[in-house]
Amino acid sequence: MSESDIEIVVDDPTAPEQNSPAVTSSRRIEIAVSLVLLALAATLGYDNWRTGIGWDSTGPQPGYFPFYLSVILAVASLYGLVKALLSRELALETFVTRAQFRRVMAVFLPTFAFCLVTQVLGLYVASFVLICGFMRFVGKIAWWKSLATGFIFTAAMFVTFDIVFDVIMPKGPLEAAFGY
Repeated sequence: MSESDIEIVVDDPTAPEQNSPAVTSSRRIEIAVSLVLLALAATLGYDNWRTGIGWDSTGPQPGYFPFYLSVILAVASLYGLVKALLSRELALETFVTRAQFRRVMAVFLPTFAFCLVTQVLGLYVASFVLICGFMRFVGKIAWWKSLATGFIFTAAMFVTFDIVFDVIMPKGPLEAAFGY
């Protein structure tokens, strides 16, 4: 066997296990998404109908085009709903496994917490905590590297937005203590 025929296989130690049980099927997700989009279409359709979907002396009323777009969205949602209900393959197909769902939540929950913490502590402190947390707990990077990267990135964001471009960003008590 020559050296060019040798295959190097590198396993990802953080990859989800292959035999993880399914959390839900693709069919359930498609049904849920179709129902959410149908509800959105109904809400948009009603609101645009309320503002006027006809023509007046100057042309279409404000809700004319958005109303018909919501009708198209409703028809597409109904098509997706019927297709998902009639599909036997989607009922057997796994949408997400428990291990995959755990990995998604490892990103979603801190990001959601970041949005909430931004309201209380401000954008810069929340960004620093998010970057340090992701680097340390998800990336398994040393604390000193996580803290240094979080600080440098947050400082660069502060200089860029607040000083150079003078953009108003959500501030917290730490920025107020420094007079910003």
